[in-house]
Amino acid sequence: MSTFWKIVLAFLAIWLVITLIGFVVKALFWVGILGGIAFLGTLAYGALKGKGSAARTR
Repeated sequence: MSTFWKIVLAFLAIWLVITLIGFVVKALFWVGILGGIAFLGTLAYGALKGKGSAARTR
């Protein structure tokens, strides 16, 4: 195999790794956004549902 093809394969491997890292980062970003929305929804539900029941916690 010539040096040219080794360089081409190295660039393809680097490109593939960068693409996979980009996909993972993008997916984790949206999972974080959805997790934050779920957390805020749970927090709001707990605040509205638990209003007036502070004496029950003791």
